[in-house]
Amino acid sequence: MKTFGPWLTSPWRRSALAALAGALPVPAFPAPALWWWAWFALVPLLLLVRSAPTGKRAAYDGWCGGFGFMLAMHLWLLPFLHVFIFVLAALLGALWAPWGWLVRRFLGGAPSRRRAAAALAVLPSGWLAVELVRSWQALGGPWGVLGSSQWQVEPALRLASVGGVWLLSFLVVAVNVAVAVLVAVPAHRLPAVAGLAATAAAASAAWVWSPRPDATGRVARIAVVQPGVIEGPDRRFDREEQLTRGLAGQDVDLVVWGESSVGYDLDDRPDLARRLAALSRATGADILVNVDARRSDVPGIYKSSLLIGPDGPTGDRYDKMRLVPFGEYIPARSLLGWASSVGKAAGEDRRRGSKQVVMDAGRGLRIGPMVCFETAFPDMSRHLAGDGSDVLVAQSSTSTFQESWAPAQHASLGALRAAETGRPFVHATLTGMSAVYDASGRPVGSWLGTDASSTAVHEVPLADGVTPYVRFGDWPAHAALLVLAAAAAREGTRAVRRRRRSPAPLAPPARTVRESPVRPGR
Repeated sequence: MKTFGPWLTSPWRRSALAALAGALPVPAFPAPALWWWAWFALVPLLLLVRSAPTGKRAAYDGWCGGFGFMLAMHLWLLPFLHVFIFVLAALLGALWAPWGWLVRRFLGGAPSRRRAAAALAVLPSGWLAVELVRSWQALGGPWGVLGSSQWQVEPALRLASVGGVWLLSFLVVAVNVAVAVLVAVPAHRLPAVAGLAATAAAASAAWVWSPRPDATGRVARIAVVQPGVIEGPDRRFDREEQLTRGLAGQDVDLVVWGESSVGYDLDDRPDLARRLAALSRATGADILVNVDARRSDVPGIYKSSLLIGPDGPTGDRYDKMRLVPFGEYIPARSLLGWASSVGKAAGEDRRRGSKQVVMDAGRGLRIGPMVCFETAFPDMSRHLAGDGSDVLVAQSSTSTFQESWAPAQHASLGALRAAETGRPFVHATLTGMSAVYDASGRPVGSWLGTDASSTAVHEVPLADGVTPYVRFGDWPAHAALLVLAAAAAREGTRAVRRRRRSPAPLAPPARTVRESPVRPGR
């Protein structure tokens, strides 16, 4: 940083460089999927922030880095939200301002060995706290969590079964901090090398001792139906019907259609319900469809997963609970409703469901449905696994973002959800990329690409057992919050001690008051 020192004296140049550095981790995610890049992509941002002249400037650098990360991660939303995506990135990027202050506090200047060692725990905890806050649904949800870039690395999937994607995020940031210490503070190689060794040891321990899913010996033949981009609900239904009829005689256990595969409420269109029941009889399997329509029994528009049997709807219904901000509803519509006038934000808010549902799909197969965006939330799949699901099923559609990185990123999330829960995961799309994973997160068969209008039948091995993540939940997140609380308590204690030890200010010298001479009266 000494070479660029004079150049970085300009606040605008420094902010621009911080934004660029914040965007560097994004190629680690699909579609580039350069997973190895994530393990040192944060180093430039760490080195920049630690060189900040003041804590306030470090907070600004963290904010700009967060802005760059969020903008690059969600750039595919630009045609959807237009200029509003920059506003959202700036608002969410502010969450990284305290993290920037922490970077300078623990790595700035010439840190002691103790401070450098503490940074290996505090800075990953701070990053994880940011991911937890922005994972709140109203703030956009956990899309682009750093640990999810490791979805295709088998040791990482083993770690996910222990601590979920949160444990992966913590370790990725910890390795970046260790590399930054090696680069910027070579005198403290010992704690940095110890941090790298601890990460390797954790991965090895998870590989050797974490319980693997118990294979039941059963195999479910699950078919996904992906019609592709077809305008109009009637033409789309016709194509899905045609594709599903081609599955007759293939001895499938379940047929899954994508999100918004049915554009009418089936109570209002009994003819469609009869056609679906005929398809179930022809294939010999229940069909999981997704209805995106105004309900006739209750007010409002819902996105609902419905199970169709040979006699029609079985009564199993799941209403989507976590909606896509701006895509399916506008947060604080009275204030932000103008977003619908500058992009394709929702003109009317969808209604939310109230609970998750496990469905009996026949042949002893219990499925846990989720809809689109919900696959990004680790807690939803964890609860479905805990409630007895044999297979996790996600229905999705990315028709607006077909040519972006979004379909591949969305499909990759299934690998993590499968590894976390020890349950197979089926990601079936109306448009986008359909994918299936076994209980360890390994792909089953090939993905259906964005240009496909086809079906695929997957032989999915079922598994049993409970992973540590399902059993103990988000313990890495809780541990990170405890680390931050301990760091805050220590900082507060040190501040009080410094105040007590500082000498009392010297009293100002007493002012002498001169008496005015008394003049004799006239």
